[in-house]
Amino acid sequence: MCWAGRIMLGTFSILLGLVHAAAACEFGPFPYRGTGIVCRMTKPAALLLNQEIAQVIQAAFRNAKFPNVTGERSMRLLGRVAYALSDIQVNDLSIERSEVELKEEDSAIHISIRNVTALFKGTLSYGYTGAWFLQLFHSVDFEIESSIDLQLNINLMCQKDRVAPDASDCYLTFHKLTLHLQGDKQPGWLKQLFTDFISFTLKLVLKREVCKEINAVAQMLTNFVIDLAANFVQDQDIVVDISLASDPVIKARYIESHHKGTVLYKNSSSVLSDSVFSPSLLTESRMLYFWLSEHSFSSLAAAAFLDGQLVLNLRGEKLQELFEMEDTEVQRKAVQRIFQGTSYNDSVAKVWSLTQPQISFQPEGTVVRSSVAVEVSILLAGEEPLVALYMEKEITATIQATYAEKKLILQPVDSSVEIKVFKCTADPSGEDPSIQSFLKNMILVAGIPEVTSSIGSALTSLMNSKRLDLFDIINPEIITRKGYVIVQLDFGFPNHLLLNFLEKSL
Repeated sequence: MCWAGRIMLGTFSILLGLVHAAAACEFGPFPYRGTGIVCRMTKPAALLLNQEIAQVIQAAFRNAKFPNVTGERSMRLLGRVAYALSDIQVNDLSIERSEVELKEEDSAIHISIRNVTALFKGTLSYGYTGAWFLQLFHSVDFEIESSIDLQLNINLMCQKDRVAPDASDCYLTFHKLTLHLQGDKQPGWLKQLFTDFISFTLKLVLKREVCKEINAVAQMLTNFVIDLAANFVQDQDIVVDISLASDPVIKARYIESHHKGTVLYKNSSSVLSDSVFSPSLLTESRMLYFWLSEHSFSSLAAAAFLDGQLVLNLRGEKLQELFEMEDTEVQRKAVQRIFQGTSYNDSVAKVWSLTQPQISFQPEGTVVRSSVAVEVSILLAGEEPLVALYMEKEITATIQATYAEKKLILQPVDSSVEIKVFKCTADPSGEDPSIQSFLKNMILVAGIPEVTSSIGSALTSLMNSKRLDLFDIINPEIITRKGYVIVQLDFGFPNHLLLNFLEKSL
């Protein structure tokens, strides 16, 4: 399960990109066959994310660039009256509540923002020519109190196998739009005159500019999340393809998206054409689900092997823990003979895979089969290292994975070892029963757990370097089945991540 955490938790960054794709992308008649990763976000998760929508709406209002609003009208006795509203800015914005619905029949996400109150400020300039050629021109500051309901129907498209949201289906309903001239010192008839003049035009301008900005922010956030997810599942030359593999589905209780999950390494890529995914494999009791294919994990293991990453060096305290797992006379004599009296600080053990690991998912856990080499060298000052022990062995280990306290934990629950090659200066014939028994027991009891623990720690560091630790992952469960693994969890969204991004981008 050594790569399970990386894909399982790396894919978490995709959750904001779970959307419906339009027919712009071609997936063929059997799209599920090419599905390596599936994300399902249920209604409770959508409701949680909806709490962050207010921040996006507020950013859209504040960042909207309102043009000058101009108009003119002929008035009896007053002649032609022209006006202009300029330097329009938004102040004191608040949102009462926000609601989200997943509309299966429309294949869309409906968001209702209730009672957006905002104070618009600016300058009103006006002038008119009276019937007796009297010209008057004035400029006063103004405030506009507003109360608005906002309805968004988000239809999202697939462009070049990526999500492209369309939030242009946007409606503003005004419950209040009150104009206040500077200090309310102007005559009441003048205030009423300009309120009547500008209200209709101003509503159109506000709708156009606010909806345009919401659409732009939605596209920007989607690109940000997709790029973040793509970076998360990339490590140097190893890349996981998270582009869409089929049209995602919007149901009343969940959104489900399907991704290729193939692995790209340098100039080669894996091919998946026999995925066993079916929507019936996932339930709706948790907030977020990931379905991950055996093929994706096997491909990652192959790429890691080719990239030379499946190598572990142990020395000092780690080496001592490995060889002193038992405090017995037999153990002490075996260690003394192997290391020839040399301290652990002057020795190093190297463990590496000789062949590509074979990974399979089973109900009892993730089964890893691999041919592994172990070499213990004694470092002599001014001399070439002395190889005190060299072994090649076939290892089969069943590993269970958990994630707790922001750490990926890999725990072997069943292991077997078959030694194929054995060279040891303390046992040239390879027939010393005390050394043979000690080494085999050491591999099973301490060696395999040490290697899996080191891989888990390395993957935790890698994932946290990609900012996974910003998320609050609640009670995650990793369930293996024949040919696939399901990760299900609840989560808390790191709103500071969104706020920081908006502050830097707008």
